Amino acid sequence: MKKSLDYRKAIPDSKRIIIKIGSRVLVEETGRPDELRIKHICREVAMLMQAGYEVALVSSGAVSAGMEALGMTERPTSVPELQMAAAVGQPRLIAHYQDYFSKFDIKVGQVLLTRNDFHHEKRLSNAGRTMERLFKHKVLPIINENDVVADEEMKEVATFGDNDKLASLVVKLVKADLLIMLSTVDGVLEFLEDGTSKRIPYVESVNRKVLAHVTEEKNLLSKGGMSSKLHAAKAAVEAGAITVIADGCSKGVISRIIEGKDTGTVLLPKANLIN
Repeated sequence: MKKSLDYRKAIPDSKRIIIKIGSRVLVEETGRPDELRIKHICREVAMLMQAGYEVALVSSGAVSAGMEALGMTERPTSVPELQMAAAVGQPRLIAHYQDYFSKFDIKVGQVLLTRNDFHHEKRLSNAGRTMERLFKHKVLPIINENDVVADEEMKEVATFGDNDKLASLVVKLVKADLLIMLSTVDGVLEFLEDGTSKRIPYVESVNRKVLAHVTEEKNLLSKGGMSSKLHAAKAAVEAGAITVIADGCSKGVISRIIEGKDTGTVLLPKANLIN
């Protein structure tokens, strides 16, 4: 326990924070936005910004929200139907954020990106400059994959993976200090022979041994999984950001992470590892 807490000592000193929220955290099983949960998350993000932290949200949920609006019960498999669901769901999702954050006098800015943007110098520079201006003016960037124009990126082999990869790329783009990845489980779980599982409080290196503990869960509303999160976390720590994977369905989880409490699974950049 002590080593786990030692790993978290630097978290409260983070200045720029990226919070990635998975689809299953934001929506109910039907795909309808979980308004109470979104409200709790928005309140915590608002408190961080009021305390002086720079925060950006990488938010999934557009396709899921569109599925619910269109009466779809399973995630589409064709690119045109995925893009249609995203087109319908994205404004619904951003409208929820605008509504909740307006109660805290916080303005939000929508930032839609594709994988190609990170391989195009001018577009990447423009995205980075825009993000910096949003931070400077205390506007909350809400970032999502631009599914409507992504085309090849909507296919399974080329997607960001429920925005996990996107979050790690944003970390590098804006030089974030901390990445919080909110899932529906309390961090990385080690599955034991008796059928039970236990949380792994910290991971020093994402390797084959760690990945071997991961059991992927199929879900109709999302495409990411713990393996995707661990690979994204690896990229984030290599970019210099402390990373925490935690349960976004647990009320107050963001505050507990920022306070350095023993929740979720933490990964540290090599320079910060505890010997």
